[in-house]
Amino acid sequence: MNEKKKVFREPLTDNQLLMTITICIFVGMYVLAILILKGGFLHVQQVFDMLNDNASLIIVACGLTIVMITAGIDISVGAVTSLVVMSCVLYLNSGGNILVSILLALGIGLAFGAVQGFLVSYLDIQPFIVSLAGMFFARGLTTILSVNPQKVEHEGFSKLMDTKIVIPWLGYTAKNGNLVPARLELGVVVALLCVVVIFIVLKFTSLGRGFYAIGGNQTSALMLGINVKKTRFMAYILCGLLSGISGYVFMMHTGAGNATNAAGMEMNAIAASIIGGTLLTGGVGNVAGTFFGTMTLTTIKKIVVSSGLNDPWWQSITTGGMLCFFILLQSVVLSRRSKKKE
Repeated sequence: MNEKKKVFREPLTDNQLLMTITICIFVGMYVLAILILKGGFLHVQQVFDMLNDNASLIIVACGLTIVMITAGIDISVGAVTSLVVMSCVLYLNSGGNILVSILLALGIGLAFGAVQGFLVSYLDIQPFIVSLAGMFFARGLTTILSVNPQKVEHEGFSKLMDTKIVIPWLGYTAKNGNLVPARLELGVVVALLCVVVIFIVLKFTSLGRGFYAIGGNQTSALMLGINVKKTRFMAYILCGLLSGISGYVFMMHTGAGNATNAAGMEMNAIAASIIGGTLLTGGVGNVAGTFFGTMTLTTIKKIVVSSGLNDPWWQSITTGGMLCFFILLQSVVLSRRSKKKE
């Protein structure tokens, strides 16, 4: 008699479980939008437009996910993004070089990440207080640079900004019979690369495992020989770097700088991270989930607008409602999971 082999599947980790829930909800919401609203939701370009409009948000949310995994927070990312945009616009308009402008964006992001990371990690100052001061400082610097909106007038950058990845076979036929090809901005490619790189760092490197360890239990991390201060410092460095990249991608999308650029981005990024399965208490999070969290957040906003509710407060109400729903869902799922383990 042949012995029957029993296949035992390993249970999903908390990261995988919460990410799976987010992906299922995103797919369900988008399918529902197609069935009820139809219109643009039937076209691939709708998804591409969501990516084009939110590439910078995806990058910032990835940075916040890293910090939140370590049980920290950084509410300065939106202001840093705004500062990067204004600085790079003014530099390019003064006849600057594109490559140097990219280095300028990365330098600003790294500077804020390094200073805030040092204060949080080595001086043990509360992350919220440190990043709140960073937010005010970045906003103030942006206003000093220019109170008035500034449009990029650099010819080379304008060509870079107008460059699109055209995919004809994913396009659609308009009412006049013309084929409208699907178009994707270069900023989306940068955002997707950031997601992939951060995913690899979190999953396959000792640094990434250190982030989860100190977020889950700092005492245990110390006993495992992890340099907690250095690891937390690196989390803020990466968050600052991603804020700099986000600012440049934001500028590539809008082509202008404004003192109110990226206002509220930090709150949207936190919301996207939480919806994607990142816990504020630390130790649990995944940038793949954050990506789908951003897409879920964007989808519900698109549904609200397509339903005729164009007033901005409806989007705020739905975002708040979704956030509460996901927090409750995470709490219920994880509490039931812990009871089963017992």
